[in-house]
Amino acid sequence: MKFLHEEIVEDQQARLAFIEVGESLIELLEPTCPESPVAKFLEKKGPGIHHIAYAVPDVVEALATAKAAGYRLIDEVPRKGGHGKLIAFLHPKDTHGVLTEFCQRIED
Repeated sequence: MKFLHEEIVEDQQARLAFIEVGESLIELLEPTCPESPVAKFLEKKGPGIHHIAYAVPDVVEALATAKAAGYRLIDEVPRKGGHGKLIAFLHPKDTHGVLTEFCQRIED
């Protein structure tokens, strides 16, 4: 396990910390204000897994594919997430109650 990076994403009102575990990343979330989506999640559900993310080559294409398959989109248009990557979420009601994120890969 290796700590990689910490940052604040202002528009998400959250502090993010990334930990590498093998070939996977764990993203830890902390709200930066009581009105943030993460704070509301913690208030409603308590601590635990917030979402699962899949690295995709093209978030716009992944959203189009998901929408065509009948998934409801939280984000119709990708937005900026941690590390400046483009991200977008699917509605958890269509993914067995799990908030699901597409995260665009950044090529080295």
